[in-house]
Amino acid sequence: MTTPPLTDAPVRSDADLTARWELVLDPPEFAKRHLWLLWLDAYGRQLPIVIPVDDVPRVPDLQLLVGLRQVHESLLADQLGGRGHLALALCRPGSAVPTADDEAWAEALSGLLEDVSWSLHLAADGSVVPLVPISRGS
Repeated sequence: MTTPPLTDAPVRSDADLTARWELVLDPPEFAKRHLWLLWLDAYGRQLPIVIPVDDVPRVPDLQLLVGLRQVHESLLADQLGGRGHLALALCRPGSAVPTADDEAWAEALSGLLEDVSWSLHLAADGSVVPLVPISRGS
């Protein structure tokens, strides 16, 4: 029996997405702060594009957020026919217990992505935990 490529197995729930991040980020242990991005099509299939953004600040800055939105809009138009999900994973050293800085990321992303489908996970200390479940946008 062969295992299908990761991009062939659809993500249909928050639990599926957490499991996907566990596979993509294996092992989920980081010495520095990173933000990882991946996209799912309207059927939950992962695009073969995963973007790690290295050395992100403790709290998000406007320039980074604007760039993130531009990358998402470009992929949404070019690869996903205008429909898809942006999955993000905030990766950092330390405990997997969410901090005030992690919550600042969630809040800033919420304002930036209020009209799109998105989610945010935290990866730290060997664990991946959801911070913001799959949102369907406005």
